[in-house]
Amino acid sequence: MTSTRTVLVVEDNSIEREGMAAVLRQEGFDAVLAANGKEALERLQGKPTPDVMLLDMMMSEVDGWQLLKMLRQHPDLVQVPVIIVTGLGIANIEWARSLGAVGLVRKPMDVEHLKDALARLFGTATNLVRFTVPQPNEKPVF
Repeated sequence: MTSTRTVLVVEDNSIEREGMAAVLRQEGFDAVLAANGKEALERLQGKPTPDVMLLDMMMSEVDGWQLLKMLRQHPDLVQVPVIIVTGLGIANIEWARSLGAVGLVRKPMDVEHLKDALARLFGTATNLVRFTVPQPNEKPVF
C-alpha cells in the first residue's frame, strides 16, 4: 500500500472490537474504534473519513440498521463502504447488499474472511498476508 487505509470498527463487544483492530493493525491498516452507532457517528464527524467501516448490527444506543439509515442522510458519509460483521442467522451477501453494504463477514469472525472482504474492496492496493492451501503434491507456502 502506498498510504495507510483507515478502518472504522463499530462493534459493541470489546473483545471482538479489539481483536479486529489487532488484525487490521497487523495488516497495515489504521483502526479507529467505536462501541456503538452513536460513537461511530462521532468518529465520522471528524477527519479524515475512514476508507471502510466494519459494522456490527446488534448494538445498544444506535444499532447497525439505525446507523446505515443515518449514513444515507449524509452525502459525505454515504460514500463510506460498509462491511457488515454479524452472527445473525438471516445474514447473507444479498441481505447485506440490500442494506447498502459492500460485503459481509459472519461471526464468529474468521480472519481470512475479513481479509478476503478487504481485499475485494481494495483490490490489489493491499498487501494483505494471504494463506494458501497447498495441493496434495505441493509444499505449503506462507
